[in-house]
Amino acid sequence: MAAASATDGMLSKLEVKVLTDDKQVFPPYQACIVVRMEAETAHPGLKAALQELAGKISSEEMQKLNYAVDGEHKRAAQVAAGFLQSKGL
Repeated sequence: MAAASATDGMLSKLEVKVLTDDKQVFPPYQACIVVRMEAETAHPGLKAALQELAGKISSEEMQKLNYAVDGEHKRAAQVAAGFLQSKGL
């Protein structure tokens, strides 16, 4: 048994079973978007662009993206660009 984040890249490669935390022992780690008001004012389309990302990625997809960066040593910008393109964004 090992404690891991649900989006760890190695989970997409190892033959492991991810267990459900039915006792809610571990806190959920969910991404959120934080933007300074100055940035939103300076870039009028920023809020809409970021909102377009909401709900577009599953834990399994994030595992694969994390593995591409951590395991395959691809540049994060390259992996992110490929993901955005695959989603038509």
